[in-house]
Amino acid sequence: MRALLRLIGVIVVLGVLLSAVPVLAMRWWHPLTSAFMLSASLDAALAHDRRYRTQYEWEDLERISPNAALAVIAEEDQQFPFHAGFDFHSIREAVQASERGKRLRGASTISQQVAKNLFLWSGRSFARKALEAYLTVLLEICWPKERILEVYLNIAEFGRGVYGVQAAAQRFFHEPAARLTADQAALLATVLPNPRLMHVDRPSPYVLERRDWVLDQMRRLGGRAYLNTVEDPPLRSRHARAAPGGR
Repeated sequence: MRALLRLIGVIVVLGVLLSAVPVLAMRWWHPLTSAFMLSASLDAALAHDRRYRTQYEWEDLERISPNAALAVIAEEDQQFPFHAGFDFHSIREAVQASERGKRLRGASTISQQVAKNLFLWSGRSFARKALEAYLTVLLEICWPKERILEVYLNIAEFGRGVYGVQAAAQRFFHEPAARLTADQAALLATVLPNPRLMHVDRPSPYVLERRDWVLDQMRRLGGRAYLNTVEDPPLRSRHARAAPGGR
């Protein structure tokens, strides 16, 4: 029994080391691709879709418009500067909404989405969620908040085969990410929850309404002044109105 426990302990330690090394390395090395990009390319290949192309071009955070960073925080994770990887308040609200019969809303933080998109696969299995939680903790330990945000802005999917704000800005607005306006950044952020159903180039009335909500949240968060420091931003307004669609 002791030998078995030692073997299990060795396996656990090796697993932690094997996962921690690439996470720590990517604090400085830019990812060449992501698990989600590879999965999408494989799906296209299996479907014999020769039109599919992955559009991905890394851009450093200081060369990305502050509007883009602010927009994704306003849309996806307004508590990003404060939490340690998990927004338990949003999780509790999502569960309570589900118990009242409403559609279960996502409560993943930006850190969780980086862990999932960069290293894992899509799905709702317990094993994947457990790995996502573990990798999220590793990211929060090994990376500063600025790095997590930088990677998210570069690997998030904004349309079929379009990954990162640089590729998205060029594809949809024919501009580099550094020149994104507040309206453009808000529109990009709006489609993030489901870029396969919501489209930047063909925005539905819901997407336009949601974009306006994101712009309002960006103003409430303090505009460009909010991004002067990721560690000490102004608090989110307690009176921010609910997102359209019950989000």
